[in-house]
Amino acid sequence: MTGDAVVAAARAWLGTPYRHRASTLGAGCDCLGLLRGVWRALYGKEPVVVPAYRASARDPEHAGALREAAERFLLPAEGAVEAGQVVLFRLNGLDEARHCGILVSADRFIHAQEKLGVVEANLTPGWARRVSGRFVFP
Repeated sequence: MTGDAVVAAARAWLGTPYRHRASTLGAGCDCLGLLRGVWRALYGKEPVVVPAYRASARDPEHAGALREAAERFLLPAEGAVEAGQVVLFRLNGLDEARHCGILVSADRFIHAQEKLGVVEANLTPGWARRVSGRFVFP
């Protein structure tokens, strides 16, 4: 899948409100819901039904689930940072990735953030040091 196609699919979600566990264009999504929506735009049906999960980043029950899903359904990104790559982020000093987004360029990304919804933002040094993995759509 080309990076341009992934970015175009992600940009369609800009302005969608933040809604935990949702994945409906224009109505609401969280960070995983954004990736699910982009997957549907690129491939059609999602490969699995996503089980319920809590909003808390400190929920030990689902520690590692985001990385496991990325490793199962996406491919590792090799080489340079490029548009269209999925990035995983560690938050709040935790070891496991609890947030994700899609790179627009080496210094910009799209993600769903509480209170803001789906936005395109700068990959600031604060965000960049939290990156814990990069993947590409198959």
